[in-house]
Amino acid sequence: MAASSCPCGSDRDYSQCCRLLHDGAPAADAEALMRSRYSAYALGLGQYLLDSWHASTRPVEFDLDAADPPATWLGLSVKRHQRTSADTAEVEFIARYRVGGGSAVRLHERSRFQLVHGHWFYLDGQHL
Repeated sequence: MAASSCPCGSDRDYSQCCRLLHDGAPAADAEALMRSRYSAYALGLGQYLLDSWHASTRPVEFDLDAADPPATWLGLSVKRHQRTSADTAEVEFIARYRVGGGSAVRLHERSRFQLVHGHWFYLDGQHL
């Protein structure tokens, strides 16, 4: 397989970036987990999204394939990453996507993450 840029916008090859997390490596911090979740949306990795979602807020069902037409993810910009306690953090980001032939949409969110037994999990997000 040829080298390809990671969807998260890190300027690294996918195999040396988010794929490591998608294959089971723990995220170094909440920003790395958030970037890997963006890449999972872009690549259609629904099971990874569920697995990286905190058990207390994880939906029972989550189907990336339900959207018709599916979203095309256009880019990610991380605005801020802040550790808020020993086991919590927030990441503010803007993700851009398009559905079908429609106009690009900006998703501006502040997401909360929690560290549990050495693994970061997505808790929830507030749209800004």
